[in-house]
Order: sequence, then C-alpha cells, then structure tokens
Amino acid sequence: MALITPMNEDGSVNYSKLEEIIEFQIANHTDAIIICGTTGEASTLSEEEHLECIRYTCEVAKKRIPVIAGTGSNCTEAAAYLSEEAEKGGADGLLLVTPYYNKATQNGLKVHFKKILENVKIPALLYNIPGRTGTKILPQTLMDMWKEIPNVVGVKDATGDISEVAEVMNLSDGKIDLYSGNDDQITPVLSLGGKGVISVLSNILPQETHDIVASYMDGDVVRSRELQLKYLNLIKALFCEVNPIPVKKAMNLMGMNVGSLRLPLTEMEEANAKNLAEQMKLAGITLK
Repeated sequence: MALITPMNEDGSVNYSKLEEIIEFQIANHTDAIIICGTTGEASTLSEEEHLECIRYTCEVAKKRIPVIAGTGSNCTEAAAYLSEEAEKGGADGLLLVTPYYNKATQNGLKVHFKKILENVKIPALLYNIPGRTGTKILPQTLMDMWKEIPNVVGVKDATGDISEVAEVMNLSDGKIDLYSGNDDQITPVLSLGGKGVISVLSNILPQETHDIVASYMDGDVVRSRELQLKYLNLIKALFCEVNPIPVKKAMNLMGMNVGSLRLPLTEMEEANAKNLAEQMKLAGITLK
C-alpha cells in the first residue's frame, strides 16, 4: 500500500502518528508498505525528512512486512543517493518513478535506471505513471530493463491502460511482477497475471483492499469482483482531486488526525469533501 505522510500542525512530519498508522496497516493484513511515494508527498519532503521517514518506517515495521522506499527523482544522481541510503536504512525494496518535468527518451530511461541501481542490491519496482510525469515506459523498454538490470523485478503500472498491461504480461510470459497502480483496476490487473495493488484505498480500508487481492489469489474471483465493484464509488471520490488530498481528508474524517498537506496541495473543495464523506458512509466507514 502507498502510505500517506502525517503532518503536525506546524507542517513538520508527525512521526508518532506515522508509527500509529503503520501499526494499523500491519494489524489489518497489509502485505507491504510504500513509504515516500506520491501519496506520501515525497516531492515536498526535504532530503533529510525523506530518509528519516524511510529509516523510521523500517524501524517500526521490524521486518514484519516489507518496506519499499520511494526514491525516484528526475535527477539521476539524487535518485541514486536516496536509493543507496534507503538500502542502508533497512528498506527491503525500492519504487522508482520515471523522471518528471525534464523527461527522458526511452534510451534515457534505461541509462537513468541502470545508473540508479548500479550500487544497490535490493529489488526495485519501476513506477510507470505518465499522467504525473509526462513520460511513459513503453512495454518493450520495460522488458529490456527487466532483463538487463538484475534487481529490476517489476513495475507499478498506473497507466490506466489495460491493453498495455496485457502487452507487458505477454512480452514477459507472465513472469514480471506487475502491480496495479490504480485502485479501480485491481481485479482486472489480477486477471492478466498481476501480483497485487499498490493502493491508496488501503490507507482507509486496509483489510478490504487486502481481501480484493487475497480472494482472487485464493480462486474466489467472484468475491474479488464484488469487492472491487462495492468500493468503486468510494475510489472515485478518493481521486476526484489530486492524490493525496482526498485520502488525507478521509483519514481525518475517520478521526485519524493525520494533519494537512504541504503546498502546493491545498485542502479539499467543500462539495468534493461532502461527497467523499457520503461515499465513506455508504461503504460502512464510521466518521468521527
């Protein structure tokens, strides 16, 4: 799951609250945690905060579940440094987003990720989210990196393109570790051989998100589909504004007190917040 970063009133990272939500996730059968990803507002964390969040999460998790550190950057040197430090800090794996703003060619992506990982031994997932970065990893490029870079084990696919997911699975003979990056496509991605989801929904419904995947893996496709569809309207509400604005609002509505967002992200629009609260109630979530 993709963990939010809780904040204090002064905007600093709330580490005691971070420990609390990590324990909440573990107690509700989340299989792994992504720290300092998009949902964790990594782009507005200082380098010191970024690495401390990773180290702290590893300390709290105590190897009960894997901790995957988001260490991608549009600066290759910065991403390499963060990745090496994350490994030293106890991370079990890395999540590496494609370079944003300055972008890269397909060949540039290969050189970028190879350079980041040349001094790192832990496994890495590449993060394909062109809607955020303006750069897409094409299926053949992904295959080349999967085959040529030893610790590239898979991809978080947030393209939203099921046909592209099918192409990736076809090119890899179903062997690549592919995770859905979209909560509304968990069951469809699993049907093509995906391994699970890196979820925003799990911040508020960890057990239920786990069950969508676990049901499918246990052969109960009908149950997986039912759960996927049951929470579809809630998922839509969680993405009606840019992530993680709605999910932080949802957690605060639940009384989890995870604080506000760092600029340039701002609080949720009133009409959207009202709809989110309604969808949460319909999903059986108690608001406080």
